[in-house]
Amino acid sequence: MTSSASPVERSFELAAARCDDLTPLVYARLFREHPEAQAMFRTEGSAPVKGSMLSLTIEALLDLAGERSGHFRLIECEVSSHDAYGTPRELFVAFFGVIAATLRELIGEEWSAEIDAAWHKLLGDVADIVQQHADQQSR
Repeated sequence: MTSSASPVERSFELAAARCDDLTPLVYARLFREHPEAQAMFRTEGSAPVKGSMLSLTIEALLDLAGERSGHFRLIECEVSSHDAYGTPRELFVAFFGVIAATLRELIGEEWSAEIDAAWHKLLGDVADIVQQHADQQSR
């Protein structure tokens, strides 16, 4: 396996070597840490929605951490969508941290200081995007 230059991308590569599908792990953690989130998903048929949502989120995160070609703008769009669903912004932002925590647990000792710093910056960037959106709406 070729290692990526991006620490965030490398964290996903390391996780992929250990797990075929992050979806159940991410959502189990989300529902454990934020039980109120579980009511936002249908009981039946939500697995494809969760998988799709996670996949799009990962694409946006990788773009935000990397070249910023435009995929990261999905985060801006989804703030509005999730506002319309009644999702608290704190929960929206927390989802990104849940992804990071899931990866950290999954890759264990290979979660380096470099990966940790990159994720810390990335989560700050996500919080900034959400805050900018809130600032624009309050004008």
